[in-house]
Amino acid sequence: MKIRKFLALWALAFATVVPLASQAQQVVRVGSKNFTEQFVLAEIYAQALEAAGIKTEKKLNLGGTLIAQKAMEEKQIDFYPEYTGTMLLAVLKQEPMTDPKAVYDKVKEAYAKMGFAVLNQSNLNNGYVMVVRPETAQKYKLETLSDLAKAAKNLKIGAGPEFRDRKDGLPGLKAKYDMVFGEDLQMAIGLRYQALKNDQIQVVNGYSTDGMISAMKLKRLRDDKNLWPPYFVVPVIRREVLDANPKVGDVLNRVSALLDETTMAQMNYQVDGEKLEPKDVARDFLKAKGLVK
Repeated sequence: MKIRKFLALWALAFATVVPLASQAQQVVRVGSKNFTEQFVLAEIYAQALEAAGIKTEKKLNLGGTLIAQKAMEEKQIDFYPEYTGTMLLAVLKQEPMTDPKAVYDKVKEAYAKMGFAVLNQSNLNNGYVMVVRPETAQKYKLETLSDLAKAAKNLKIGAGPEFRDRKDGLPGLKAKYDMVFGEDLQMAIGLRYQALKNDQIQVVNGYSTDGMISAMKLKRLRDDKNLWPPYFVVPVIRREVLDANPKVGDVLNRVSALLDETTMAQMNYQVDGEKLEPKDVARDFLKAKGLVK
């Protein structure tokens, strides 16, 4: 009788321990959206995890925000880097907010209810910025978005599909600045700067860390009515994956603490301007920071 009881207890303990051990060794599936900075960030986080002994599978270039979000909900990926303002407006459909901490706290709480953990906020704030060529700025006397609103009917903007529907996109510009462009061309993010250079478009909705902005000496127009919220990079991970292996969170937070806007812009330019591979740029960054050999 005692032997049977012992075996039953042993079997119960084994059944509990084995799944936990299995989860702890699970491969972490790292996703990204479909533009340069996302490729580099995903590579940085994934390579840091690998260097810490955590196996990864990369699923990069998934598409836009809502596609990446769906991939998380359907458990096709376990983690991807996102931006707080994008989470607030594009995913949660909330009204714009400008206080970085308030935005972070709000998205962290809302994502927890979806089964996702929002890890530490980095120092990398990659917000929207409208940019034009210097000659366009000079011709229309453009310094701010209020200036751009007055000239917009004479200009073509090149923007991605998300920018048409989001409250921080064209609808937000119309509501806040009464800005309506003469023409609106939908094009992939990677093609916009070349189109601007060729004068196929005169305005680009860029990201503040786009390397091509400095390389092409483009004019950044100031958001003088504070339409846009902060867009700090944060790792978003499925809660069950984090609980199974908390070390994953430690590594991701360690990487986030190393990110800043100047370095990110340089890395983006290495990919867009110098045509280096995102994985190589990421590895050089981690080497410089001492996270990989």
